[in-house]
Amino acid sequence: MTLIRSKAPLRLGLAGGGTDVSPYSDLYGGFVLNATVDLYAHCTLELTEGMQEVEFHALDLEESFRGSLASEYPLTDSMIIHKAVYNRVVREFNNSRPLPLRITTWADAPPGSGLGTSSTLVVAILAAFQELLSLPLGEYDLAHLAYEIERIDCGFAGGKQDQYAATFGGFNFMEFYEKERVIVNPLRIRRHIENELQSSLLLFFTGRSRESALIIADQVRSANTDSGNEDGTIAAMHSVKQLALDMKERILKGDIFGVQELLRRSWEAKKRMAASISNFEIEHLAGLAISAGAKAVKISGAGGGGFLMIFVDPLQRFNVINALSGFSGQFHRFQFTHQGVEAWTVK
Repeated sequence: MTLIRSKAPLRLGLAGGGTDVSPYSDLYGGFVLNATVDLYAHCTLELTEGMQEVEFHALDLEESFRGSLASEYPLTDSMIIHKAVYNRVVREFNNSRPLPLRITTWADAPPGSGLGTSSTLVVAILAAFQELLSLPLGEYDLAHLAYEIERIDCGFAGGKQDQYAATFGGFNFMEFYEKERVIVNPLRIRRHIENELQSSLLLFFTGRSRESALIIADQVRSANTDSGNEDGTIAAMHSVKQLALDMKERILKGDIFGVQELLRRSWEAKKRMAASISNFEIEHLAGLAISAGAKAVKISGAGGGGFLMIFVDPLQRFNVINALSGFSGQFHRFQFTHQGVEAWTVK
């Protein structure tokens, strides 16, 4: 029995999130700055030759699917991502010949965490198939295929940054343009700068996952109704885009004080993109963190919940931890990682 494993890193959205979503990125171009961390989406693929069925299991979600061997499965009910990846791979890379297999997945963060979990899972499953079938896919090819599967095949609303972050790994400044053109610029950040960023960031899971597609749809509606009004949502997105460019410069130069100021401004600008991006709970947690010594806070991802990124002087980090200790959420330790998706065959 052939056994393959893969893992793809989740990401923190540092600046520019939302400008990678159409139609804004098609009309104006989008800039996003993100960094991957040592939280992963995992996949194990077992080729079960001789069996006449397919199995999909999501251990963290406690969901499963088992069906008779087929070249395509309807994208209904549960396990839609797993089915969609299988369908596309079998159709495009296996001459529509069904593959008897078992796919088991889990992630180190829940869906709706704001770390790109769903998109990263698509990348991890695709990488396992790439290892199995020796698919001739480069990094851009893999990321774009993952984007098509999630956004087109599954019909899930969202942007483009997550698939590219999971595939490339590390600190990246990404550019998004019309006709699905994407440029990933890996950043060479000096070790002492990365260490200071690491020491200055806290990750607090609010305990509330959110449906990112609904928030993104709200953002798109706001942008569409605001077309021609450069004082509203579009202006806010322009600001978010420019702040991503500025943030890249500050990080490369090691201007930590500039980074914390831009992080604060980025969050304020992002909240103007759609009403659902923030809420009372997030604002309350942010206020407590600031009162305890934090310099800036920002939700990673679409907003509405998930992980709260807290920028704080390392000497004040325990004050912030103690201030939020009475809430149902929890702090997560993390390290930045520089490796993108990996897949390997178990001998």
